Amino acid sequence: MIETRFRSTYQRLCIDPLLNLEFLQKLHPHVFTCVACLFGVSIIPLLSFGFSFWAFVTLMISGFLDTVDGSLARHLKISSPQGAALDIICDRIAEFAIILGLYAVEPNSRALSTIIMLGSILICITSFLIVGVFTEKSSEKSFFYSPGLIERAEAFIAFAIMILFPSIFTVSSYIFSFLVLLTAAMRMHQFFRRFKPMRGT
Repeated sequence: MIETRFRSTYQRLCIDPLLNLEFLQKLHPHVFTCVACLFGVSIIPLLSFGFSFWAFVTLMISGFLDTVDGSLARHLKISSPQGAALDIICDRIAEFAIILGLYAVEPNSRALSTIIMLGSILICITSFLIVGVFTEKSSEKSFFYSPGLIERAEAFIAFAIMILFPSIFTVSSYIFSFLVLLTAAMRMHQFFRRFKPMRGT
């Protein structure tokens, strides 16, 4: 919801001023996609060794860079299916790394919570891709973007809370998983309403 409502303001204030920088235009958007992914993966050792604050900072950098790649590709008019695919894959790698890092903090007590989070994300991204495959895109992105209750911004806020406030990890992880599953359910409900089967099929 945050991205849907405030993306244009964030884009105008934080991203657009950077797109005209000469040195930035010399870099391929894929570079930002991969670097964002690497920052996400680096959260594993940071949380494992107890550097929660730096894990939080790294999370924010990863999220910011993840918004730069697509914007730069569109600005340079080099958006491509390959870029969209790389972005989706790197996003999932980063999310898995974040959850693995959260698990590494206290493996014995966090195992079930992190597995449930992974399962909810798997179901949600599957619903997202299903809707994207069967729906004509209506935005500037390379694929149809189906908004939901929990989007990338909300997920990163939830991860930040889990990183900075470990004492409420279990509660926050279950709330997050519930909202992610609710997002998938709402998305599929809207999808089935939009594409009602023809009589006789």
